[in-house]
Amino acid sequence: MNALPTHVTIREVALRDGLQIEAPIPLSAKVELLEAIIATGVREVEATAFVSPSKVPALADAPEFAEELTRVRNSAGIEFSALVASPNGAKRAIASGLGSIEYVVSAADAHSRANVGRGTADATAQIGEIVAIAHDNGVSVEVIVATAWDCPFDGPTPVQRVLGVIAAAQAAGVDRLAIADTIGTATPRRVTSLIEALRPLVGDTPLGAHFHNTRGAGLASAYAAVSAGVRRLDASIGGLGGCPFAPGASGNIATEDLVYLLRDSDVAVDVDLSAAIAAAGLAQRIIGHELPGALLRAGDRIQDS
Repeated sequence: MNALPTHVTIREVALRDGLQIEAPIPLSAKVELLEAIIATGVREVEATAFVSPSKVPALADAPEFAEELTRVRNSAGIEFSALVASPNGAKRAIASGLGSIEYVVSAADAHSRANVGRGTADATAQIGEIVAIAHDNGVSVEVIVATAWDCPFDGPTPVQRVLGVIAAAQAAGVDRLAIADTIGTATPRRVTSLIEALRPLVGDTPLGAHFHNTRGAGLASAYAAVSAGVRRLDASIGGLGGCPFAPGASGNIATEDLVYLLRDSDVAVDVDLSAAIAAAGLAQRIIGHELPGALLRAGDRIQDS
């Protein structure tokens, strides 16, 4: 286990992963939420997804929302990104002005078919084309390996399947990598084990991680990832979100809970805790149901004077 870093980058994913399992909200409400997220001081935001509107209706307004991102990008100084599921999605995202995209490949065949309608091998085969499309347009690409630990349909994911996707991404010249605990089953021991197995392949390519708190181990897994050398973590205000193609996979780790944990571990982050709690409260009001974030209910232990 490595010493804890002095700084960890948090990418806010509420606007994409957070909203994708919810009923669609008006564009005006999404913009209001965007402004609250910007106010937290976060430097990276996964803002939307260019995927099938019929499969993910909550993100059907991706082109319109991208126009709002263009309006605030220069003044906010934030890197906005979008998730894509195909070369066509990459082209749409780039045409809408996004300078960074994420391509998700599920390491489990059954989840991959449920998610994008093709198996892992076919999804992996498209990495090279997507990277080429992006780089030809000056756009960076991150490959995220979903179901990196377990699949809701296939069960435990063999490490070699994750390694295979990572190797293909590296061969294609990807800019960043990430591993995702899509259904919230990871535990610290398994997180450390996978990262150690990946390290020889990852090399100097930045590696991020995405955890769900579905089974209560999300924050512990995030801490284990940081201890094992990961310096980039995804989180969602209020713990909003989950995967629409993985039954029961609700509950991203909450941004404010992660900030609380890292701050009290003497790890610096760019996100202001009070502003993150306020943004989570706004998200809860907009969505119209209780969110699972702990600090949203309990508040910070350090009270403002």
